[in-house]
Amino acid sequence: MTPKIDRYLQAEQPATPCLVLDLDRVEENFTAMRTAFPDAHIYYAVKANPAVPVLRRLVALGSSFDAASWEEIALCLQAGAPPARISFGNTIKKAASIRRAHEAGIGLFVFDCAPELEKIAAHAPGAKVFCRLQVGTAGSVFPLSRKFGTGMDMAAELMVRARDLGLEPYGLSFHVGSQQVQAEAHEAAIGQVAMLFDELDRAGIKLRMINLGGGFPTRYGEEIPAVSAFAGGIDRALRFHFGNAQPQVFLEPGRYMVGDAGLVSTEVVLVSQRLKTDELRWVYLDIGRFGGLAETEGEATRYMIRTPYNGAEDGPAVVAGPTCDSMDILYEKQPYWLPLALKAGDRVEILAAGAYVTTYASTGFNGFQPLAEHYI
Repeated sequence: MTPKIDRYLQAEQPATPCLVLDLDRVEENFTAMRTAFPDAHIYYAVKANPAVPVLRRLVALGSSFDAASWEEIALCLQAGAPPARISFGNTIKKAASIRRAHEAGIGLFVFDCAPELEKIAAHAPGAKVFCRLQVGTAGSVFPLSRKFGTGMDMAAELMVRARDLGLEPYGLSFHVGSQQVQAEAHEAAIGQVAMLFDELDRAGIKLRMINLGGGFPTRYGEEIPAVSAFAGGIDRALRFHFGNAQPQVFLEPGRYMVGDAGLVSTEVVLVSQRLKTDELRWVYLDIGRFGGLAETEGEATRYMIRTPYNGAEDGPAVVAGPTCDSMDILYEKQPYWLPLALKAGDRVEILAAGAYVTTYASTGFNGFQPLAEHYI
């Protein structure tokens, strides 16, 4: 919650459910990251929130962009991003998408296997490529190592293959997992990457870039390390392993950039106690997992909820969405403590919900339309 959002909610009372996002907070987060990493290239992970107002603000600030599809690339171009500041950062790309991106002037592509590398060579000849590695993701809420990345030994072979295919072997990347809360998480991976840099240098390939990925966290409830804490560990590791010959550093923040910039305003649809033997109330909101709160899967993300009665007597509750699907439950295994006065018709705010909520929203399930979006 920012004062700007608070004023907007009081003045406009927008229909629920809706996202309200403060673009000034996005700018503050970008500035904080640029201050912490003055020499790094910041590539905003568009998937976190691809709204054109967000992209335009970041374009004006000099950000680059990590896009996962041709459609995200098109949004970045529409927002004014130069093609040279866009990376096609998904290791799983259709040939047609690679070709369209190349024709639009995109020159930087990621891969993690030989077939993907061959697609890039065929449809984006001469492009710069970087190989995504598998690394440890301990400390992250959403590990990303199973679906993406290759081993160090295969990466060396693939980079040689990239050169032989007429591509430019540009660098290496890794991701320590989304919502990473260990400030030292990048350090071991940087050491592994440095060894691979040396191996490839002996093979005649001089890499120029290391992409540290994203994973920088947003505060939901518990305290998290400041971005400066991550920067300190990363800087120490780079100096130790690369000395004065440090490569270009890319960062791909998504959640960090927009998470705490927005909230979801929602209405309580029903509060009920369904069994005499069950003390838990059920609190149903007009948004649930299918309306954009998919990251509550497994109760992984525990959003803070603000009600009109915060500070009053409270009790445990199950929090659920409005659909007829029994999986549309946000918090049950670990009940959420909510004020006893909460009732149908009350508006509540789900805080720090600026990342991923709009992109995870389904279209028309049970007839419920995706939440509205307000960028202020």
